[in-house]
Amino acid sequence: MFRKWSQALPAYVEVCPVQLPGRETRQRERLCTDLTALVPVLADALQPLLDRPFAIFGHSMGAVLGFEWARYLRHHYALTPKHLLVSGGHAPQLPPAHSPLHRLPNAAFLHEVWRRYQGIPEVVWREPELMAWFLPILRADFTMLETYTYVAEAPFDCPLSAFGGLQDPHVSHDGLVAWRHQVCGAFRLSMFPGGHFFVNEHPEPLLQAISHALQATVSESTPIYEA
Repeated sequence: MFRKWSQALPAYVEVCPVQLPGRETRQRERLCTDLTALVPVLADALQPLLDRPFAIFGHSMGAVLGFEWARYLRHHYALTPKHLLVSGGHAPQLPPAHSPLHRLPNAAFLHEVWRRYQGIPEVVWREPELMAWFLPILRADFTMLETYTYVAEAPFDCPLSAFGGLQDPHVSHDGLVAWRHQVCGAFRLSMFPGGHFFVNEHPEPLLQAISHALQATVSESTPIYEA
């Protein structure tokens, strides 16, 4: 979903999409079910690209993964992103908003994922082979997210922009606003039409907001916004 973003973002932005193990061209690799174990692997793989100013964007589980990756970079490489951009995910310090799903039987698990997120394409529902491939990925992602334990640390001194879908039944406005406590720099919250996957439904307004946030960071004139 991120590969075409470079066409819509400013020319000075190089988009580096992250493809996790077990997906697409990496489907032969073992899926990760431990977010804290994935973070150092991600950091080591991407560290050679961080010889210039960088920002981190993550959606849904990727919001927490990007946040913990930024923490790891701060601890182990003395690197800090110029901007954190989080989307479709509650702030990590908040308690879980729903009961965990990752241990449910397959049918109940899929039903509850659909009820909460409506994120499984119709073609996957119709094709048993596709569902058999898709199910372990979903379960691994929920296992990573639902077994994640937040540990309090000092906030980042960079700006943070949070994004959410106005019709997202899972991620609340207050849950997004709570990200402001993870930075002592500027904070801005933007809401867009769409559900949990508004990033796919209406990408243009989101990409415009990201462009604005990055331009403000580059110009070092970012004002402090209140949601």
